[in-house]
Amino acid sequence: MWPILMHFLRTNAVYITLPFAAVVGFVGYNLESILSDKKTPYNKSIQENRAERLTDETLASDPTKVEKLRLHENVLGRNLPPSLQAAK
Repeated sequence: MWPILMHFLRTNAVYITLPFAAVVGFVGYNLESILSDKKTPYNKSIQENRAERLTDETLASDPTKVEKLRLHENVLGRNLPPSLQAAK
């Protein structure tokens, strides 16, 4: 009896393991979604943190000098071609 069963399992291994793997994957995926926290908290960017720190340092050192409260320079405005620098 065992040789007949083993021969059947060997010849039909693909048809047996595929549904088994699909069930294990489905259960694992759903278990992970239940147990883990998928929500990523919002963090400020490094540039925003730096701008706030510079603002706080500027206001703490001399409150009458408030020229540069935030970063006014645009990333796209740093390397302008000469034709666009005149329009600025």
